[in-house]
Amino acid sequence: MSRPTLAFAGEPGSFGEDAALAHLAGADTQPVPTFRDVFEALERGQADGGVVPIENVTHGTVREVYDLLLEFEPAIVGEVEVPVELCLAALPGQRLDDIERVYSHVQALAQAEPFLRSLGCQLLASTTTAGAGAEIARRGERGSAAVLSPRAAVVHGLEVLAEGIQSDARNRTRFLVLAGEASPAWLPPAPSNAAVRTTLAFGVANEPGTLLRVLSVFAGNGINMSKLESRPSRARDWEYVFWADLDTDLCAEGSAVILQQLGQVTVSLRTLGCYPVKGG
Repeated sequence: MSRPTLAFAGEPGSFGEDAALAHLAGADTQPVPTFRDVFEALERGQADGGVVPIENVTHGTVREVYDLLLEFEPAIVGEVEVPVELCLAALPGQRLDDIERVYSHVQALAQAEPFLRSLGCQLLASTTTAGAGAEIARRGERGSAAVLSPRAAVVHGLEVLAEGIQSDARNRTRFLVLAGEASPAWLPPAPSNAAVRTTLAFGVANEPGTLLRVLSVFAGNGINMSKLESRPSRARDWEYVFWADLDTDLCAEGSAVILQQLGQVTVSLRTLGCYPVKGG
């Protein structure tokens, strides 16, 4: 088949594009404006797959993506971790002392906050990190800089004024790889010894002990839950949908009995994907 197209939110050089290429080096990458546009491109068949950030090591989950996963119902077919290396970059010829305004995504601004605070500049939010650099380049905006990756700075013709400005050297973002089906033809084979993660979304009745019954099913079957999140339900006010990452393969043969047990203690249950755990 021809090279698959993976959609990502942002401009060329963004961390989303890094994630797409880390997952599938031979892919064609397709930049779109927002996370929602990634889901819509996949739903309309305009892309074979997509990558979206789900959590950052220092700043937690990307809540918008959880909501979009429930709204659009794609399959999660993989994951990849991307190290977050940030720099401050501006138009060629600018010096650090010339900078009055700094643009970037709010999470990147927070991740570089100690360094940025020392500059005393005005901080302005952009949709994406690479997009901040692209806008400065398009406008020829002097006196401004962007917080973005070194690769994005090169892509958009900016000059790096300061490197490694992230506050935590271990900082990284986990991206989910999405497809319209559980086993697309373009998906690279997983290593034979790869661990598998299952992501579930479920709702429970607003009664005492209902969440405990779900957790008891996990514990009773020896399943480790590596993450639990809650988001407001769109069906009923003041009720919630829970998201669980499980260190097991509930898509494997023989797992139907566990899903049946979960169905008996939930009011809604959906398996979003069973996929290999992969570091970037």
